[in-house]
Amino acid sequence: MTKSSETQELIVVTGASTGMGAATAREMARRGFHVLAGVRRDSDGEALLDTGIEPVILDITRQDHIAALAARIDGDAQARTLRALINNAGLPMAGPIEMIPLDEWRRLFEVNVFGHVALTQALLPALVRSRGRIVNISSLNGKVSMAGYGAYAASKFALEAVSDALRNELAPHDVQVVVVEPGGVKTEMAGLGLTTLARLSAAMTADQTARYGALTQAIPSHVAAFTKAGVTSETAARTIAKAATTRRPRARYTIGAMSGFLVRASGVLPDRMLDRMTNSDLRKHYPDRTGRAPVTRHA
Repeated sequence: MTKSSETQELIVVTGASTGMGAATAREMARRGFHVLAGVRRDSDGEALLDTGIEPVILDITRQDHIAALAARIDGDAQARTLRALINNAGLPMAGPIEMIPLDEWRRLFEVNVFGHVALTQALLPALVRSRGRIVNISSLNGKVSMAGYGAYAASKFALEAVSDALRNELAPHDVQVVVVEPGGVKTEMAGLGLTTLARLSAAMTADQTARYGALTQAIPSHVAAFTKAGVTSETAARTIAKAATTRRPRARYTIGAMSGFLVRASGVLPDRMLDRMTNSDLRKHYPDRTGRAPVTRHA
């Protein structure tokens, strides 16, 4: 049921330019909320304009953008309360840990961890006043790491830890904290991480190529297959909207069958068995014995 403009509440969705973020902004607007949709460029905001969606320029690594958003919420002309902050912005990254320069690690954590912390800190006074909710978009990789995905998984493991602490710190103040762990989702984001991988692969030494050449050739095919088997952004958005609005949310929600299975498996299987399972899936995409790269087949 759509809310009237008199009772409309505010929702902040970061990383709303495309994919899950854009779909979530539209889903929350459809449910009657006024969505402050964080985008990086004016053109992204123009593409997102719709009833109930107000694009705002937001780079979560920039304190001036964060301060402007907090001021926009505190000075809302209709004195609407902040119902939820959906921390969705993120960077992908793939590649062997040895190959990723520390500056790349720092850039990844600035967005996937520190940016979310900074925005959460800034909006917490409003969320405490409204007894609102924080929804942190983590990943299957926030629970399960594997070869070639360690840096990205590390950032999501960190976000999971932040979320656990926040959930307990804010419970006495009636602010709920929920984690959403997507698996494969049909978005552009997964492919973006492969640009960095290609650059890293091109700079490998002969020894590093001997160690990681097959792995770096397998990752693009593995990413493509995982994404192809995933759910749509709209399906993911409905789960995120549920996490943001249901009266008694669970602490965690998974998106997609594979995410649900592997997250549950990570809690019960011995580490070595989980390693064998994830490595077996990845090795399906390794080059064949002639050294040719795996071929990704599309339906």
